[in-house]
Amino acid sequence: MNANIKPSNAAVLAGVIDPDAYTAAAYSTGWVSMATYDAIQGIVFAGTLGASATIDAKLEQATDSSGTGVKDISGKAITQLTQAGTDSDKQAIINCRSDELDVANSFNHVRLTVTVGTATSDMGACILGHNARYQPATDISTVDEVID
Repeated sequence: MNANIKPSNAAVLAGVIDPDAYTAAAYSTGWVSMATYDAIQGIVFAGTLGASATIDAKLEQATDSSGTGVKDISGKAITQLTQAGTDSDKQAIINCRSDELDVANSFNHVRLTVTVGTATSDMGACILGHNARYQPATDISTVDEVID
């Protein structure tokens, strides 16, 4: 490992859904430009799931930061987490390289969308950007502090 690259620059917090109790609906991170990273990692944190609750998550792609032409990235969705399946307090990770996007049609932005179904559930999620093309890489304005 290159001692000059800080771990917080090697795996950059690029998108976030703040942890909270979420009602049944879909929640998304902001759009992340894959021009900035070679790869991203979407991480879902399931807390206590409500009665009969489900959590689905997927990566979506678009041609710009406004979400133009939004569509799913093939094969980039988790197996549904369920309260009945004892999936409370578990995590799921989706990896994606920039070349897995529909680059032939100019898709170059990614977001993570998490859908809570049936009942209010504790949940949070984030996108980590890896191998930033320029350093230091910082994307999230809500990061309050980074300790070196």
